[in-house]
Amino acid sequence: MQSLLTVLLEEALPRVLTITLLIGVGVGLANLAVEYGLVKLVARVGHYLTEPANLPPEVGTAVLTNAVSVTAGYGMLAEFREDGLLDDRATLIAVIINTFFGFIQHIFTYYGPVLIPILGLQVGLMYVGARAGISLGITLVGLLAGAVLLRNDDYDGSSIDPDTPEEDSQTNREKLRTAAENTADRLRSIVPRLAVVYSLVFVALEYSDRILAVFASVGLDDPNAVLEPIAGLLGLPGAAIPVILVSLVDPTTGAITVAPLIEDVLTPEETVITLLVGSLISLTIGTVKRSIPFQYGIWGASFGTKVIVVNVCLKAAFILVAIGVFFVV
Repeated sequence: MQSLLTVLLEEALPRVLTITLLIGVGVGLANLAVEYGLVKLVARVGHYLTEPANLPPEVGTAVLTNAVSVTAGYGMLAEFREDGLLDDRATLIAVIINTFFGFIQHIFTYYGPVLIPILGLQVGLMYVGARAGISLGITLVGLLAGAVLLRNDDYDGSSIDPDTPEEDSQTNREKLRTAAENTADRLRSIVPRLAVVYSLVFVALEYSDRILAVFASVGLDDPNAVLEPIAGLLGLPGAAIPVILVSLVDPTTGAITVAPLIEDVLTPEETVITLLVGSLISLTIGTVKRSIPFQYGIWGASFGTKVIVVNVCLKAAFILVAIGVFFVV
């Protein structure tokens, strides 16, 4: 077992620095977009996304940014909320709408170059298609929620897009300095939370064997005993259980584990169901390891908890729907 200092320096610190850099890029881009009036330009495209949800056009900038960087997109939304363009309800709906556009990025960075080659073209496309449907379904829920819940709300974009003559006459150096100062102020409020929460999470994971010992003391020392009824309910063979267990820790390793079983032990549909079940159960681990530190760092504990609960519930619901579709088919 690593020492506490080693965990903090080798696990928590690199993650905090990486996330801080990405958030800084997102918030910095948002501030530059404000200073140079680019928000309106990009928002013309995002208008088609935000108008049905009754969100201000400027939010389309953050939504589209998610296709390039989810962290940068969230950073922009955080900046808009901080500046008063969005209230909590509108921000939460914008976060939900972000889901599919965040998925687009993963197609090019993970699903396409990594997962499809591992699973093969047929199963790979089936699984990626299922994940795309899940993400799209969540985004559509966000659009519907905005259409219903924000119907009578009117958001004033002037709070982030001032056009007074004095500010329009700023030099490039002044605009860059203003954007840098605003970005630094935002990071000073985010980074301490990131550092604290990530440190706590990685320390907890390092000492997870003691947590598992607690579960073993109440008779939950055999994960197979928990997963066997689930696999049986879905008609999956016993070979699916190790794949699900591996997927809890690492989805890529789960895909590598299941690949040799395709066609010989598992049908393509059973393979996709197995991977989806693994992703459903691993939501808990993913929430503790990634979502809580990230969301708390950006939004704080109160609003971050709301974001996490909504995201997890929607993901779980649509994963279950996808499993049901493949189970029926």
